[in-house]
Amino acid sequence: MPQIQQVWQANMQVYGADKVWHQMNREGVTVARCTVERLMKRLGLQGVRRGKVVRTTVPDKAQPCPLDRVNRQFKADRPNQLWVSDFTYVSTWQGWQYVAFVIDVFARRIVGCPRAYPAVW
Repeated sequence: MPQIQQVWQANMQVYGADKVWHQMNREGVTVARCTVERLMKRLGLQGVRRGKVVRTTVPDKAQPCPLDRVNRQFKADRPNQLWVSDFTYVSTWQGWQYVAFVIDVFARRIVGCPRAYPAVW
């Protein structure tokens, strides 16, 4: 652990687990990458991330959460027995597009996709 901290400190505290692991291998210290990652997490060390952090969702704690009507048991014995929905956002040349999907749990296929609409920022 002191070697991980030493490499991290020597590189201005910007190296993440991958770069610390590569540097340690260059210095002749053989260690698994997952071990470096686990130990860095335990020590509270992390690399610097480039770019700005984009926060897409801000939950409103005052609003009630929707009920989980299937108890997270996503299993079906036949088609059209259980449909679930999800939504995501996709970056396009025109801006962000939000897309909703309806999925048949038995077939694991999309059975419906309402029209996507652009985000209004």
